[in-house]
Amino acid sequence: MASTPAPGKPVADFTLPGGVLNDGVFHRRDYTLSEHRGRPLVLAFYPGDDTSVCTKQLCSYSSGLETFTDCGAEVWAISPQSVDSHEEFARKYALRMPLLADTDRSVARALGIAAPGIGLRRAVFLIAPDGSLHWKHVALFGATFQPRETLAGHLASLAAG
Repeated sequence: MASTPAPGKPVADFTLPGGVLNDGVFHRRDYTLSEHRGRPLVLAFYPGDDTSVCTKQLCSYSSGLETFTDCGAEVWAISPQSVDSHEEFARKYALRMPLLADTDRSVARALGIAAPGIGLRRAVFLIAPDGSLHWKHVALFGATFQPRETLAGHLASLAAG
């Protein structure tokens, strides 16, 4: 298993298919980490669409998306399900952030969060504008998630330099 980069170290570039629900239309495209440089990015890895804790987590992040955008950050939610599954999930709960499909778990493996049986561990990575890792949290069991206020505090510390 790969290990997660240390804070301050670059995060390996990746491209994943995904989409975002906007005004009732699910816009599909590829998302590439390196194309997001210049702004902070929250990568929220979750085990599965439409499961109890994952739904609570993503609904919380979506309903409070301004918490992140006010910090200049975007949120990408990533799981092993297909883009079709993500579209259904986004429509069901009106999720406003991009949902990316790591179907072969290559990004999860590269970040050291792939897990047998569940696909990946619930994890959050805050990526600095230069593409380096600022902060991370990897759950052991995944029954809870990092609240957006906690993430906003870490984003504020990133902005403060």
